[in-house]
Amino acid sequence: MDRLVADDLAAFAVFAAHRNFTHAAEELHVSQPSLHTRIRKLEQHLGRRLYTKHGRQLRLTKTGEQLAAFANDTRRRVDAFLSTLDVGPRRPLVLAAGSGAYLYLLGDAIRRYLDKGNQLRLVTADSRATVTAVRDGSADLGVTALGIPPDDLECERIAQYPQMLAVRPSHRLAGRRSVRLKDLEGEALVVPPKTRPHRRALERALLDQGVRWSVAVEAEGWDLLVQFVRLGVGPAIVNGSVRTTTAVRTVPVKDLPPVRYYLITCRDRPDDERLDMLRRMLL
Repeated sequence: MDRLVADDLAAFAVFAAHRNFTHAAEELHVSQPSLHTRIRKLEQHLGRRLYTKHGRQLRLTKTGEQLAAFANDTRRRVDAFLSTLDVGPRRPLVLAAGSGAYLYLLGDAIRRYLDKGNQLRLVTADSRATVTAVRDGSADLGVTALGIPPDDLECERIAQYPQMLAVRPSHRLAGRRSVRLKDLEGEALVVPPKTRPHRRALERALLDQGVRWSVAVEAEGWDLLVQFVRLGVGPAIVNGSVRTTTAVRTVPVKDLPPVRYYLITCRDRPDDERLDMLRRMLL
């Protein structure tokens, strides 16, 4: 592959990480038309589409995902080789995780890693996007809650929390040691939007138990769910890692599975002592 195509490949890796021409062009310090031209040139070279447009969203095709993984793997191997020669500055590791993981799980490890003089680029992403970022190489590692870990990635469990019912102290279930889903019959619940994995899993579980319920309000993020509980809008099912105040009681839900957080990395990535250090801190 000649130098021109190699440069275009590196540019595509940045575009694949953002799925956004504006942000990718800013990172590359090029114009958007120039970036469009580079990616179109790659598509012509390969004879395949690399991305498709769905409304305002850009999605990689299967070929695009494979090319992004190849580009990022090549970049990592070049970085690893240059590090053995101590040539030039090393790019920071990229960690992808959800907002809940950053708030309640990763803070101490990230602070200790940065205190040692290391650089770290943080990316906020939901579970699916975190797995995709690790798989295509746009993130070096990810931390996310998974039901069934993907078998093509290295997945190490780092934490497990029960699912809890969050209620006000005056609620009829506040004094219980534990509850079951059937205890929520007739309740109006504070829940995430329909597109969120937690909402879908909760709806399936309530349906399986034949529980009739309604939506009090939809809210994005654990903190906002707990805030609505505190205001008296309704109860919510939350991750047991979530911090609450004395204005909110949490009760374990016995018939919901625990939330398991995993550290995920690529299986065949080159050795990197920085990744090993951060992994040990997280584990």
